[in-house]
Amino acid sequence: MDLSDDVAAAVGRAWTDTDPWSFLTELTALGSRMGASEGEARAAGTVADAFADAGLKRVREQPFDAPAWRRGETTLRLTAPGDREFEAIALPYSPAGEVSGELVDVGYGTPEEIAAVDVEGKVAVASTTTPSDSRFIHRMEKFGAAAEAGAEAFVFVNHVPGQLPPTGSLTFGDEASVPAVGVSKETGAWLTEYAAEGGTVDLAVEAETVPGESRNVLARTGPETDEHVLAVAHYDAHDIAEGALDNGCGIATLVVAARVLAAAELDVGVRFAAVGCEETGLLGSEHLAETSDPDAVKAVVNLDGAGRFRDLIAMTHTSEATAEVARRVADGTRQPVDVEEEPHPFSDQWPFVRRGVPALQLHSDSGERGRGWGHTHADTRDKVDDRCVREHGVLAALMVRELAREDVEAPVLDAYDLEEAFREADFEPGMKAAGLWPDDWE
Repeated sequence: MDLSDDVAAAVGRAWTDTDPWSFLTELTALGSRMGASEGEARAAGTVADAFADAGLKRVREQPFDAPAWRRGETTLRLTAPGDREFEAIALPYSPAGEVSGELVDVGYGTPEEIAAVDVEGKVAVASTTTPSDSRFIHRMEKFGAAAEAGAEAFVFVNHVPGQLPPTGSLTFGDEASVPAVGVSKETGAWLTEYAAEGGTVDLAVEAETVPGESRNVLARTGPETDEHVLAVAHYDAHDIAEGALDNGCGIATLVVAARVLAAAELDVGVRFAAVGCEETGLLGSEHLAETSDPDAVKAVVNLDGAGRFRDLIAMTHTSEATAEVARRVADGTRQPVDVEEEPHPFSDQWPFVRRGVPALQLHSDSGERGRGWGHTHADTRDKVDDRCVREHGVLAALMVRELAREDVEAPVLDAYDLEEAFREADFEPGMKAAGLWPDDWE
């Protein structure tokens, strides 16, 4: 690609820069970065320092009110046949409560599987994964379908081995209707076997949802222009692990991109936002979208998932303009980038896409279905290869730079076409179950 001397030098420095690893080390050493917690507030300060060190201007924190869900003790005890206790963890926004009931295995937790069995007054047990020939079914949809069918509680079983009970939010900011917990694959194997024998359990969850405060960390570079490109990544994480992959890698990738872009001459200004409370309902990006003029955002680039694994995936959310930018940068750098046009609502681009802003989500995965180490105790720094962080940071910077060119147009998304794309991707049932389907799409 055609790079100015300053940008070429910044790109060159990125390949050997040790700052991304130092930043990840500092971030993951903080402990819990759960949304609206003291740990998240400390992490915001760490990100603000990294933005300033990268050369960004007007670095500041933007606080906002947010529900703070707090995890207490969880007990899951088999009462028949036999008596034994299993490790379980409450899922965010699970209410406190005690439930005694019969286990019922609902397989993958698809709506069809839940409808095919009687879950009324029972404890539904569902896998974290979905069949390879099925559309993606989010945790929120599985929980919502089970609760609507009358389940008294919900058990989410990790499909990844290693005694790793998974976590993950049940709603986008509201306390859920019934208790829900995550258990390991190994525990799930026992529970499904006991369910076939008419087994029963006692489940007790201690948790609370209280008023709290989160914050977004904002900064900018480039000229003051009527419109700008927004680069965003969430810095919060679940409280059960270090959040190194989800989304320590993504926010570190954003810092790498910031350092490259701070050295660039840009036609259009670029704004940066490290957002809080993504894991508990996209609350930081929703606040950012509500307090922004969508007409002033030329495009949003979301780095949730970047830097985790080797090859980059560019999710373009129906925008031909951002797809073309991703392909142009991939071809110009001879770096593999897989472009996927299908939209989804489960990350920080969604509050902007819903308002018609063209989007690009830069993600990476292991090639296997599911989160892998994410949302478990195993999401730790030793899983990180910071070469991926540096490389993806450079690619992200070059894509943002392309979008910030005056001669690159990024048309506003057509609401009708966007709605049809979500319907064609079969997201409507899951989004409605999770309360995400926009009212004006009814």
